[in-house]
Amino acid sequence: MYKHILIPTDGSELAELGVDHGLALARALGAHVTLVAVTYPYREMPAEAVPLQGLQEIYEREVRARAEAWLARAAEKGRAAGVPCRTLVRQASQPYEAIAKVLAEQGCDLVVMSSHGRGGLNAVILGSQTRKLLAHSPAPVLVVRQAARE
Repeated sequence: MYKHILIPTDGSELAELGVDHGLALARALGAHVTLVAVTYPYREMPAEAVPLQGLQEIYEREVRARAEAWLARAAEKGRAAGVPCRTLVRQASQPYEAIAKVLAEQGCDLVVMSSHGRGGLNAVILGSQTRKLLAHSPAPVLVVRQAARE
């Protein structure tokens, strides 16, 4: 049914739930996986602030290294499960846009990602990249919801 699964991660414990579920599904289906981490672009300070030379390069290098570490950890889980994985780092101010673009570019036929499952005012105030992707995805999205903690 699904042959190429996209799994976004931000390295968080919650995102790891999505990674684990996505890899288990890929293994069961004999699918391959593209793991993607989306980093936020460097934002310039207001004109009044003192610019720090080289800050953008340092920021981008550190953020990319962190994203690559998340992806390496997820890809190692994939290797251990016998699931072929490719990793990608993308930069975007709206991660859901980058995820949707990777979906189309890579020909993925399913996204597996996690969500806090917030509703009501919390969802409005905090927003949700998962919710936004659900509205804009060119492929089905399987949402792994964090279980309620008591």
